[in-house]
Amino acid sequence: MSLFQLEHASCERDAELLFRAVDIDLGEGEWLLLEGANGIGKSTLLRALVGLYPLNARSMNFAGVDVLGDRGPLLAHTRWLGHALAIKRELSVIENLRYALGIAGRVIESDPHALCALVGLTGYEDSPVRTLSAGQKKRVALLPLIASSAKLWLLDEPFANLDTRGITLVHRLLQTHLTRGGSAVIASHGDAQLAAPSHRLTLVSP
Repeated sequence: MSLFQLEHASCERDAELLFRAVDIDLGEGEWLLLEGANGIGKSTLLRALVGLYPLNARSMNFAGVDVLGDRGPLLAHTRWLGHALAIKRELSVIENLRYALGIAGRVIESDPHALCALVGLTGYEDSPVRTLSAGQKKRVALLPLIASSAKLWLLDEPFANLDTRGITLVHRLLQTHLTRGGSAVIASHGDAQLAAPSHRLTLVSP
């Protein structure tokens, strides 16, 4: 079953196209690898999907609902992880999790300590994020993904600042998400760390 569809989509900067128009048709349990040269617009496209940047498109549907004019039904079932991790330095790990879910109108439905254990943050639950390493901060940013029931993950360079164990962790979280019927779009400069995607989309200059 198709979960997310995007037809003839492009983005502009200073009235110039960033990349040739693209199409996406993503089913449940599938993920798409978004590739392209630096600066081509991978991050911009992900931001545009959630309404943070203007998007030109013929159509966009989520679970059979037209979301091009109203992103509400899409945002209600989507988690986005960008370059800026959207974490609060002065808050603790668990406080950051509560904050991230709270601004989305949700509460933690699972044991937060168990969630921290899943991402390798046992013992750091009450630590201010400012005291953590770059890799640990990335793990904090992963917590809202696994704490939510979002069907679609939009991940921009999810392996950045992670060591081998962290990369393996992201693989495991993604596989669990897909097994449960979720989908994902992952932007990456290179796929050496990635398992075979269900779909591959390369952005090219117009």
